[in-house]
Amino acid sequence: MTIKTTRGRWRLLAMLLALALVAAACTSDDGADTTASDDGATTTQAEEDDGGDDETTTTESDDGGDGEVMNPGVLVHAADDEPTTLDPAQVEPGEGGETVIFQAYERLLEIADDGPDLVPGLATEVPSVENGLISEDGLTYTFPIREDVVFHDGTPLTADDVKYSWDRVLEMDLPESAAGALGDIVSETRVVDDFTFEVDLQVPSAAFLNTAVVAMVSSIVSEDAVEANGGIVAGEPNEYMQTNMVGTGPYTLVAWNRGENIQLEVFDDYWGTPANLDVRIEIGPTPDVRVLGLRAGDFDTIEADPSFIGEIEGAEGVTIVGEGLTVEPIHIALNLNIPDGVLPEEDTIPTDFFHDPRVRQAFNHAFDYQAFVDGALGGFGDFNPHYIPQGIFGYDPTAPVYSEPDAALAEELLTEAGYCPDGFTASVITEEANLFETAALVLKDSMERLPCNITIRVLAVAEAQFDDAHAQDPIEYAMWVKNADPFADPHAYLSSYVHPDGEWGEIHGFRNGYEDPDRIAQLIDDAEVELDRDARAELYAEVQSLLYDDPMWVIAAQEGVVAAYRDWVQGWTSNPLWPRPSLKFALMDK
Repeated sequence: MTIKTTRGRWRLLAMLLALALVAAACTSDDGADTTASDDGATTTQAEEDDGGDDETTTTESDDGGDGEVMNPGVLVHAADDEPTTLDPAQVEPGEGGETVIFQAYERLLEIADDGPDLVPGLATEVPSVENGLISEDGLTYTFPIREDVVFHDGTPLTADDVKYSWDRVLEMDLPESAAGALGDIVSETRVVDDFTFEVDLQVPSAAFLNTAVVAMVSSIVSEDAVEANGGIVAGEPNEYMQTNMVGTGPYTLVAWNRGENIQLEVFDDYWGTPANLDVRIEIGPTPDVRVLGLRAGDFDTIEADPSFIGEIEGAEGVTIVGEGLTVEPIHIALNLNIPDGVLPEEDTIPTDFFHDPRVRQAFNHAFDYQAFVDGALGGFGDFNPHYIPQGIFGYDPTAPVYSEPDAALAEELLTEAGYCPDGFTASVITEEANLFETAALVLKDSMERLPCNITIRVLAVAEAQFDDAHAQDPIEYAMWVKNADPFADPHAYLSSYVHPDGEWGEIHGFRNGYEDPDRIAQLIDDAEVELDRDARAELYAEVQSLLYDDPMWVIAAQEGVVAAYRDWVQGWTSNPLWPRPSLKFALMDK
């Protein structure tokens, strides 16, 4: 996962303001805010929906905002980073290449424009047991493929291309890719006829459609194009596909000017609703440049986060939208697998510090969640009940959730565990100058308020240094801060971040701390294969309830989805389940 970072003078000022709000423990009464310029041109409206804030700010000039439309015929988007590859079989989840792959390639199924539901993509139907496209044992999925679809190179799409695309991912099996999304579950692929593709799974999986089929790694590529340009070599990237795109999507790749921009053109022979505008993705402008470019009309849309609001609010002809939440909770990791002698020399905690659930509960009860949301996120965020994000199937709105600090209870728990009043020193490592560092500073402030002689050392380091520390196994720090990878199904979250034998369960040694690790493992495993949605939701509700008393993370917040665009842009739509920046350019016009 590529960490989303933003830097600059305004960013540091925003964080200082956030910390000032934390220190003052300031919270708004209802999360709403109204701002007016001298002539009343700027308005903000906020309303709560399912626990989240939906907020839209539109600023108009005196003439109603009817000015000259800049860059007619082209949608100009300012991104915050550059892809490392444009090959679906190589791209890392969350990396900038997914943004482009999403626009030019297609999958068998897609996530709907207006929510989390699946809709047909290159397949004509969403498989289910009811329509006969999922076998009764849940092991075989059948996908009827659209006819009369052509790739960007003019060759027709058939089921052979679909099989080739998926088999290619499995054969290449590149370590940086999401090949495991297919390899961990797919047993066999086969072509039934020219327009029918079948998949056998290793075990039944209720998560298969949401996690594997819609993933960017499962995008369908042209077999003819790949075979004409290096073919498939196990374990090796394909140089041609790294910088060229031959998909079926509404855009074709025109040029990738390294360090400058990526240019996409409307695909005239697209089978579906055609795109309205060509696209130019400006690569890596600094936050200051993005803001200035948007205000000047050079950019139609920009990648933003809540810290941008103060710089954009009040700009003529600019619309700021805060709708819903990202599905990448910002979390503080609590390590239960610390080797002897590896902690920073200043740390005084024992290696089994977080084995005690009372200690983990104390950290969760002490954290000032509201201050983080109101300060660092500018009110654009909400709380998460360990660990299914709001907006994902299985999220239980009735589950207990840490949302308000309880210093008295935190002190009581640490006293019972033997760490108060004598106290301790512990370090948390984070990337510098972003929301993750702010979350670490809120943790420091929250814990050091307790009358327990506690010192939390925030080690804010460069991205590369943090990535090296984060990639260790075992990790040589007691705590670290980052955000979750985005997924479209609850199993991916729980298997990665909760399961005692999952990715982080093994690295962090969750079995050292869970009261009943086998019960949690069984619930997650049962939910993965439960095809009845109601029964599956009940299993996830029980997991969320158990995790309140047995937390393995401090989840600071789900960050709000914040975007900014020129008000001449029409058809603007965002879905946090799409690859960031969660935009489908083909829907827009101006």
